[in-house]
Amino acid sequence: MSYYSDILAFLGKNMFTCPTKAYLGFECPGCGLQRSVLLLLQGQVYDSIRVYPATIPMLLMFIILILHVKFKFAYGHIILQYIFIFNAALIFTSYIIKHL
Repeated sequence: MSYYSDILAFLGKNMFTCPTKAYLGFECPGCGLQRSVLLLLQGQVYDSIRVYPATIPMLLMFIILILHVKFKFAYGHIILQYIFIFNAALIFTSYIIKHL
């Protein structure tokens, strides 16, 4: 086994428990994000999107945020606002669909 697969196996075995699910008995809007990121790191893009559709747009948002902080893009804040709204709508929609 390679070092990378050892890290992925460790991450898979040591995921955080969702406090909302553990104490209240239902999933929160963030449930599935860890599994989705792990699947994405394993190269399983379709499964990652299926588990938590907002993972890739969230990663894109954080990359743009870091670049905007570093390079001060002229319209970076507006782009980030639109991506944030898109992510929030995607999270809310997928949460509602998951619980129908």
